Amino acid sequence: MTCTEGRVTSQDGTTIAYEQSGSGPGLVLVSGALGDGSGNVRLAAELSRRFTVLNYARRGRGGSGDSFPYAVEREFEDLAAVIQTLDEPRYLYGGCSGGALALEAVAAGLTGIAKIAVYEVPYNMSAEWPRRWRDYLDGVQTALAVGERSAALELFLRVTGASDEDVVAARSASFWDGAVSLAHTLAYDAACLGSGRPSSARLAAVRQPTLVLTGTAGHAPDAAPWMAAMDGAAEAMAASLSRGRRGVLEGQGHSPDPAVLAAALTDFFAG
Repeated sequence: MTCTEGRVTSQDGTTIAYEQSGSGPGLVLVSGALGDGSGNVRLAAELSRRFTVLNYARRGRGGSGDSFPYAVEREFEDLAAVIQTLDEPRYLYGGCSGGALALEAVAAGLTGIAKIAVYEVPYNMSAEWPRRWRDYLDGVQTALAVGERSAALELFLRVTGASDEDVVAARSASFWDGAVSLAHTLAYDAACLGSGRPSSARLAAVRQPTLVLTGTAGHAPDAAPWMAAMDGAAEAMAASLSRGRRGVLEGQGHSPDPAVLAAALTDFFAG
């Protein structure tokens, strides 16, 4: 896959970096929590066979700049600047909290998008979730305010179901230092997810055909509760969207096989 590196300037002057590959209709990939775009490289390679794929680093990540104070509206403006580099029709895909950002941006008035697809947006419809989410937000903000990036990352792992043993293993894993360097963006993703539950009113403002995907790994007996909860959230999202459609990727987890995901996205966007 041949990639061309590029940069655009967002409305507030922040530089947003991206890689472009392939040819055909334009498709923008939006990364989720602790993602700087590198996690979408294999997916971009698969999709570039049919689309002009633009894989960008969200503000505060990778080669992109940042500005303070953070506001989720600035991320909407970043996405608008990125999208304008592509000819219509333009498609939008977001994984994890990147899916929440994509939908929130369109609900807020982002134009020029023909279709949207999201995968496993980590909303949760359970009764106890609002309290747990508020506790998580408070904890992350407190940790980041005093520069405790590792503590913020540990809180993220725990809210996604990690055990004490999982956290200890993560601290000695090769990905830990890179994740710590991006820990400040956990607050950004939390802002994209709002209350931790999908907003029916905001989703109803999204008029484009929208595919809401989940995998089946959350159904496994040993799956973390937060993974299983995403099915119910996805059903609620699809029901609230004006033109929502549900899809399930058999055998796939929260980080799906890029070839499997690309096939589903290609069917939807090109259909």
